[in-house]
Amino acid sequence: MSFDISAYKTVVFDCDGVVLNSNPVKTEAFYQATLLYGEAAAQAMVEYHVANGGVSRYKKFAFFLEKISPKHASGFKGPDLDELLKTYADNVREGLLTCDMAPGLETLRLKTSGMRWLIVSGGDQDELRDVFARRGIFHWFDGGIFGSPDSKDDILLREVSRNNLQKPALFLGDSKYDYQAATDSGLDFVFLTDWSEVEDFESFALNNSIICMCTITDFLV
Repeated sequence: MSFDISAYKTVVFDCDGVVLNSNPVKTEAFYQATLLYGEAAAQAMVEYHVANGGVSRYKKFAFFLEKISPKHASGFKGPDLDELLKTYADNVREGLLTCDMAPGLETLRLKTSGMRWLIVSGGDQDELRDVFARRGIFHWFDGGIFGSPDSKDDILLREVSRNNLQKPALFLGDSKYDYQAATDSGLDFVFLTDWSEVEDFESFALNNSIICMCTITDFLV
């Protein structure tokens, strides 16, 4: 399927599952960070994480401590929020530096040289900026690289109000939350499926009339 991207002033990318094949890295990191609470608790954390793709780690670990750990590890005093976040970040960083980058991304940057590119991710903002700089792609995202602790909704609304995110704009994402955040901010949306962890994306896309494409390279056809 071809898609004409030339009409847009801005392209907004999610990171995990769109720019980087990092969803498995983060899923495993959530599991390892919470494993001290028991395998059942760690598996419940993974299920919550996958079901809430695009939501920041801060909110996910807060939910874990409030709702999941009391159910699966009642009375056990394990790592607190700061400790969970540190363990998770330590496990994630190397994976973000070594996982695959989306094929065709550099070619698309050349093809859209007149457009502004932004990253709007649930990942930690400082971590994202460091990883993108070390991977040599920081400069491609001339509109900025943004992430948690701010939510995607807040980032999009803020950057629109600053006229940094100029419309018409397109959001490329791989989660239900990406679609919701993009739509609420008046952005068009394309669901990239190849690296997504959303199991029912086909029915979700059909029910919401969402355009689906496999990879970044589909925009080069």
